[in-house]
Amino acid sequence: MAEFVLTMPDVGEGVAEAELVEWNVKPGDIVHEDMVLAAVMTDKATVEIPSPVAGVVTWLAVTVGNTVPVKAPLVRIETDVAAAAPNGSVPEVEAEAQAAEAPADMTETPPPVETQPPARKTEEAPPAPAIELHHKPLASPAVRQRADDLDIDLTKVKGTGPDGHVTHADLDGFLTVRGRPERPEPIAPHDSAVEEVKVTGLRRKIAEKMVLSASRIPHITYVEEVDVTDLEDLRATMNGSRRSGQPKLTILPFLMRALVKAVADHPGMNATFDDDKGVVSHYEAVHIGIATQTPSGLTVPVVRHTETLGLWECADEVARVAEAARTGTAHREELMGSTITISSLGALGGVVSTPIINHPEVAIIGVNKIVTRPVWDGTRFVPRKMMNLSSSFDHRVVDGWDAAVFIQAVKALLEKPALIFIE
Repeated sequence: MAEFVLTMPDVGEGVAEAELVEWNVKPGDIVHEDMVLAAVMTDKATVEIPSPVAGVVTWLAVTVGNTVPVKAPLVRIETDVAAAAPNGSVPEVEAEAQAAEAPADMTETPPPVETQPPARKTEEAPPAPAIELHHKPLASPAVRQRADDLDIDLTKVKGTGPDGHVTHADLDGFLTVRGRPERPEPIAPHDSAVEEVKVTGLRRKIAEKMVLSASRIPHITYVEEVDVTDLEDLRATMNGSRRSGQPKLTILPFLMRALVKAVADHPGMNATFDDDKGVVSHYEAVHIGIATQTPSGLTVPVVRHTETLGLWECADEVARVAEAARTGTAHREELMGSTITISSLGALGGVVSTPIINHPEVAIIGVNKIVTRPVWDGTRFVPRKMMNLSSSFDHRVVDGWDAAVFIQAVKALLEKPALIFIE
């Protein structure tokens, strides 16, 4: 019998590491060739890891939620020599992984937990901890970039990954300690029930993106109320006469068409800001991100080239990309490349919100719920359907005046919806 060690494969160009989000096997399970063993998540996609051999799983090197560098050991499978390698010899990766993971005289299968590689046997005394602090810390480019964004000195972070690599979890732990108050935290009563839930997968990606946006972008939020009485009447009429197969119109397609017309006169809102290069890019194409709640968390599928779509086509595309996001079938290009984003909580939209900009965009339009309120028309109070737009802008490149003028243009189109259809 022989043991085959499967290492973390190269899952994409420029990807140095990935987060383990799921194990499909456990020690003792029998696996066959091409069986999916695990799933990992990169900054771009979730990737399944198949087994190249058949055999029995004897060891899992990583726990769910931890980050794995490319070429680091993932799983050990007991198999025969012929199945382990085409030429009948034990693959080189096995020998390398065993040398890094365990002493040569180890006879028992290591437990499925992450540990630091044992120190090599030597007569020399190990270096003092103070000297180690001067060594360049080991970390992937993604971790280094995040540490730089959060102003963290990596030499002060203890790495728990393979070979002492600093992982995203190590940064999270460092931030927790750095932000902890000087006074002792209160001790929970003995009869309190506490459930600790590790932040992994898409939830962690969302958290990282929110931290990036909030830490880099100085937000200005502008709230304006819009009288959508006429728009709601038009929407009800169009829904009552829609053809078979046409989706039911929500307010989103009208808002999308209003944004297309408004950004034509205010191109600085349909833009992205590369703050590293100090460059703002304005786009002719209007790719609208639609913030969508899914079982795994918030995602932003994109309706591309909205400027070429009619009202019903906008409704079709919103329904299509939102459903793809919820079911996890959206393609990579459907989840990236937006130039401006709409965030809507629908009937739960509240009165006011402060949406966070989808970095690197410069504007996000937040839709609050529609309520019927008495409005003074100059002679009397009349019932009108009112809705607030809560919109945030990158104050580095968008002045408050310009933000207000832009939202006023959107408001004018929504309050007189006939203007939306004028070319």
